[in-house]
Amino acid sequence: MLTHPQFDPVALQIGPVAIHWYGLTYLVAFGLFLWLASVRVKKPWFANAGWSRRDVEDLLFYGVLGVVIGGRLGFVLFYNLGHYLQNPLEIFAVWKGGMSFHGGMLGVGAALAIYSWTHKRPVLQTFDVIAPCVPTGLASGRIGNFINGELWGRFADPSLPWAMVFPQSGTEQPRHPSQLYQFALEGVLLFVFLWFYGRKQRAPGQVAAAFVVGYGVCRFIAEYFRQPDKGLENLPLGLSMGQWLCVPMLLGGALWWWWAGQREQKAKA
Repeated sequence: MLTHPQFDPVALQIGPVAIHWYGLTYLVAFGLFLWLASVRVKKPWFANAGWSRRDVEDLLFYGVLGVVIGGRLGFVLFYNLGHYLQNPLEIFAVWKGGMSFHGGMLGVGAALAIYSWTHKRPVLQTFDVIAPCVPTGLASGRIGNFINGELWGRFADPSLPWAMVFPQSGTEQPRHPSQLYQFALEGVLLFVFLWFYGRKQRAPGQVAAAFVVGYGVCRFIAEYFRQPDKGLENLPLGLSMGQWLCVPMLLGGALWWWWAGQREQKAKA
């Protein structure tokens, strides 16, 4: 049985300036996105459509706005709406924590739709450009969660070799290091799958749809090991809020993938 190392959240202190590990993981995520997306737009079907490194930089800007705004609003709506209705000013207190991936994904989708409209790009093509580049950012974020000792897992059998005590949880009982499970599933595994799936030209929208389905599967599995949010422990069928939010992702993503393929076949007919 292990104990969480209790990392100092500050990676580097220079006078009054403190650089946090969590901030560094975001920088790593942005850097990986720029690199991977720059490689991806060199694919013939993107290059011939006029995609360039400048487009990638613009996409990052729009994406960051979508993540922050959508992630915060998603947390407010999906996880603690009653509290924020009583304390509306706290919606803007992002420094206190509270972000939702599912909300962030919707925010990014809206931001990229706006980008596509303003830059006269097919929206499905825009989604396909970035989809395989997202999991490495998710992986970086999960490492940040682990360093901070947050979003810990459910109780684990003490005989599990990697069972870990998280003092921040307020108990001394061993738990699953679910942040690392999500790093492996949503980050590494999903990236490998999408990167290889996206090496060939697919019907417009199919790579993005594969991301939606793939993330839904990975997150649904990981939620069995992640401690549910306070007040959301007893949802129908014993599923967590994260799992319930993955259900429309799985169904919608599968329908989207099928529709994109049918649309391409009709276009070629």
